[in-house]
Amino acid sequence: MSSVTPPASALPSSLYIATVEQAPIAISITNAKATILYVNAAFEQLTGYSRDDIIGQNESVLSNNATPPTVYQHLWQTIQNKQVWKGTLVNRTKQGGDYLAELTIAPVLNAQGAIDYFLGMHRDVTKEHALEVGVRQQHARLETVLQTAPVIVVLFNAAGQVLLNNLEYQRLCQDVRDGEPLALLRAALREQAGFDVIAQAFAGKSFKEVEIRLDMPGSGGSRWFACAGSIVNEADSSARGYFDQTHETAPHLLLLANEVTARRREIERAHLENLRARLAEQQLAQGLREALTAACYQIQGPLNLIQAATVMFASDTNDGQINAFADTLRQISAASETALTTLQSALPPEVVESGVLVNINQLLRHVLELETDRLLAAGVVVDWQPALVLPELSGHKNQLRSLFKYLIDNALLAFNESRRSQRELSLITRALDDAVMVMITDNGPGIALANRFKVFEPFYIGWKQRRGRAGMGLTLAQEIVNQHNGSIEIDPTTHDGCRMTVILTGVRDAH
Repeated sequence: MSSVTPPASALPSSLYIATVEQAPIAISITNAKATILYVNAAFEQLTGYSRDDIIGQNESVLSNNATPPTVYQHLWQTIQNKQVWKGTLVNRTKQGGDYLAELTIAPVLNAQGAIDYFLGMHRDVTKEHALEVGVRQQHARLETVLQTAPVIVVLFNAAGQVLLNNLEYQRLCQDVRDGEPLALLRAALREQAGFDVIAQAFAGKSFKEVEIRLDMPGSGGSRWFACAGSIVNEADSSARGYFDQTHETAPHLLLLANEVTARRREIERAHLENLRARLAEQQLAQGLREALTAACYQIQGPLNLIQAATVMFASDTNDGQINAFADTLRQISAASETALTTLQSALPPEVVESGVLVNINQLLRHVLELETDRLLAAGVVVDWQPALVLPELSGHKNQLRSLFKYLIDNALLAFNESRRSQRELSLITRALDDAVMVMITDNGPGIALANRFKVFEPFYIGWKQRRGRAGMGLTLAQEIVNQHNGSIEIDPTTHDGCRMTVILTGVRDAH
């Protein structure tokens, strides 16, 4: 047996009255002038007015001066135009208390289309408003803490999309000049930590106190950050997840990066002073080795001639004078060989250096800091353009520092030959697939095309102002590059100065 809902006209009026009377929302009916004709029980309970108190009064008895007059003007204009008005008012109870009313007023029209009554329905949303304001205030507090925190904060998803960041992160965006530094931070963490900490974090293994270095463009130098990362799981906000609060969306990673550059620079400053002393000692030994090697080289030539002449004159055994002269040559040759052996034994021994993982930017910056006084004295403007993230390669630290010092010294010698009033030195590093490239460019007189390879020969000096040089600088630079399985060449396309391009792949005995 099926039931059929009767049409509205067939429903008894008592059902309408009982429904409105027991409705959980405050309902009032007024005439066209807003005089109250009826209120239900929920209205009495909400406003504190009994029916005897309120019926016959204007609806404005509930008004509160906390509601701007323009709201009432808009309300009245809307319902007079036979439209439904929805909004929020600050109302007043009979006891004088304030409450926030979410109100809907609908005009009731007669058969001729004129307004006979107004139906008002409102509910108390004071608690909801307080909760909403509390949430906004809490959000504002958290936002203030987030934005003023002296640490980089960035929240991103597995696709690398930034969902939240703070002012420190935005400042880093400006400093790196590439807009979005998240990719640089992730690459530095992957390269310098030795494993993909971001991938592990998304797999559920958080990390902390992982220090990374970013080499800034211009004169910014390197900046160091101590990083920490943890997963943030957010609840499913869809309708399906309303009852299942345990269901979570895709995880996000909260990355914190606290800058520790000042601490690192203090450590590096002490290291640099120690390095300065070690390099000075090394340069002294290398200078002595260079001078003695040059002396041996210069002695060897005449000695070869003497030995050849000795053999030639000794073949004529019939002439006593020639034989005596040959004996003298043999004595000179023997004395020269003794002197040569003495010079060779006086050569400082070469220190065998173990291969370790090195960062070329860091070593190059060390040499620049050590050479700062000489560069300033020569009036050289340095344009330092390091790759922001550079992979470490295996190498000999001291040898590589010497390599860069030889090349910078070569540029300074070039400036001494140049009459330019503006002296510029450019240093650029770039990461290749399996190597690191360094380009050192000066705007000196340049090197003639015919001498591109000759300058790497031992004891070749192309400068007019020798300044006591033996001509071994670029030769030693070539040896160091060879030991690091790399290449060094002079760019033939650079006409306004000289560009040395060095590519290093690293030694094989690093550990």
